[in-house]
Amino acid sequence: MKIKAAVLQEPKSKYTIKDVQLDEPRPDEILVKIVATGICHTDIAVTNQQIPFPIPGILGHEGAGIVEKVGANIQKVAVGDHVVLAPGACGTCEQCIAGHPSYCFNFHKLNLSGKRADGSCAYHDGNQELGGFFFNQSSFATYTLTNESSVVKVTKEIDLALLGPLGCGIQTGAGTVFNVAKPQAGDIIAISGVGPVGLAAIMAAKVAGCTKIIAIDIHEERLTFAKELGATHTINSKNIVEVSQYIRENLAPNGLNHAIDTTAINSVINELVKAMRSNTTVYTLGVMKAGGKLEIDYSPFSFGVAVRSVIEGDSIPDLFIPRLIQLHLDGVFPFDKMITFYELDEINQAVEDSGKGIVIKPIIRMPHQA
Repeated sequence: MKIKAAVLQEPKSKYTIKDVQLDEPRPDEILVKIVATGICHTDIAVTNQQIPFPIPGILGHEGAGIVEKVGANIQKVAVGDHVVLAPGACGTCEQCIAGHPSYCFNFHKLNLSGKRADGSCAYHDGNQELGGFFFNQSSFATYTLTNESSVVKVTKEIDLALLGPLGCGIQTGAGTVFNVAKPQAGDIIAISGVGPVGLAAIMAAKVAGCTKIIAIDIHEERLTFAKELGATHTINSKNIVEVSQYIRENLAPNGLNHAIDTTAINSVINELVKAMRSNTTVYTLGVMKAGGKLEIDYSPFSFGVAVRSVIEGDSIPDLFIPRLIQLHLDGVFPFDKMITFYELDEINQAVEDSGKGIVIKPIIRMPHQA
């Protein structure tokens, strides 16, 4: 079938809106009409080749849409269901069985190979193959194919166009708090980098009952917004370079209970390590430049401080995404305040605005006739 997609023709280039061909769904596949999809830093990282993916290709991995067709073997969803798309997982490896699909042994093949698991291509521009199935969805398109591992059926009580980022960035930040750090009421937490992932962590920390939620960033307007979403204290690290010293002298004399970094910048991570109390963990969620190395000062690290990376909030999307939606409906997880909508033909402007910090979470609406 003919679809419209934003195609990345070459690395470090702008997207080109094109009519391309998409295969009909196989027995184990689901055709989803994409209503809207978020732009995530991971899309930018692939554009800059910090993360390898076949180019030319179709990116997008925060999609939300309506089930258009289902293959003969599909039982999880039906035509007309509203779904949020999440990364693919095999469902049968040790990590999947243990409830950690984000660490699936087949993660790369299913999400970053650009093809189906059997090596076939479903997206074509004329005779040219396009990289597809990005995070098992390639949702910068009006329609896409996926399978049961990636569809999360959601309520129709909420605007579907809002929900795509719950499948990646928002579940990454919130999931790290709820599923991994698991703070107790009264704990002190710091979050460095208050983009969409960091802000999701802040909102989750407030729900969890943390009494001091410290937002760290270099943009004063972002810090002001972080307070609106739940931060109790802010630190502008452009003005306060010794962040760890400031925290210990003014906010947490015994150190932090938890810290989350979304920047992947060594100097920022090290300030968090120095601010931790013994036997605690700094969680890293950012993407480093290709070849980047994590370097930690050993002395503060040696007091039992751990540094751990977290993928997708270590979430089970079928359970976690509906939970986040319910928190939003209950009025305690206002992630919609981060969102700015763009049309598909404005995708390059959305990327530029996001990079400049003009918007926090851009979402691309797909062109569909009513």
